[in-house]
Amino acid sequence: MISWTNFLSQLFNGAALGMLLALISSGLTIIYGTLGVLNLAHGAMFMLGGYAGFVAYQATGSFSLALLVGALFVMVVGVVIERVVIRHFYPRPPEDQILVTFGLGIVVVELVRLGFGSLSQTVPPPAWAGGVVFLGFLVYPTYRIIVLAIAALALAALYVVLYRSRIGMIVRAGIEDSGMVDILGINVDRVFMLVFGIGAMAAGFAGIVNAPVVALTPDMGEQILIETFVVVVIGGVGSFFGAIVGGLMAGEILSLTSMVDPSYAQVMLFAVMTLVLILRPQGLFGQAGRT
Repeated sequence: MISWTNFLSQLFNGAALGMLLALISSGLTIIYGTLGVLNLAHGAMFMLGGYAGFVAYQATGSFSLALLVGALFVMVVGVVIERVVIRHFYPRPPEDQILVTFGLGIVVVELVRLGFGSLSQTVPPPAWAGGVVFLGFLVYPTYRIIVLAIAALALAALYVVLYRSRIGMIVRAGIEDSGMVDILGINVDRVFMLVFGIGAMAAGFAGIVNAPVVALTPDMGEQILIETFVVVVIGGVGSFFGAIVGGLMAGEILSLTSMVDPSYAQVMLFAVMTLVLILRPQGLFGQAGRT
């Protein structure tokens, strides 16, 4: 039986999931839009963020510190990966980039498995976000609402950095003509390194935020990577706003379909992606030719 209470609860669940998917997808689309690299290690960064937050929480007992330390750790990992491996593949064919990022994702997953084993780990929600809240028409877990707010604030911060700051202006200029930006005395390589780190941090931050909702496992990034790519395709490759809209659409599709029959949730998501590709191959907010 589907009641209004269940329906509204699933709408909230879909919004929370959608904002997390939007945050992860924004990191993926930032990396692709700036560097032209389709990063298949992005799901591993999401998983790594969850485990980094878990370690930080175990050491400090503070969820806020776990968010900060975990996000910074994944950003540093992203920067190291870009400097050591990815930058050598910018001039290489896309299939080489896909293979190397896929391999990096496997390495990260297996290193985490080596360190923590295959058993799941849990991170409790912070004390100030525990329990439930009465919304007048629905009793809903407080932390799910906090997830929605944190993800929205993180997306707003990313938007300010990319579209309302000097670094964002340099990044967009570097996309259009990196040679000219280099002539102006700006080290484009360092900017691109920072962008890759920020993209990885977005996925890692989402992994930490999501840790109190689901158990942590080394393989948790695989499913989220597939859903993230679907979000990017729906919203449009390289579009930050498209990542947000696509994430919210995907979250609601998965959540509402699960209410009726969970086995068809992924089917419906791919059906919508297929429909978008047929009607608008560049995605809802993507530019023609940017695929």
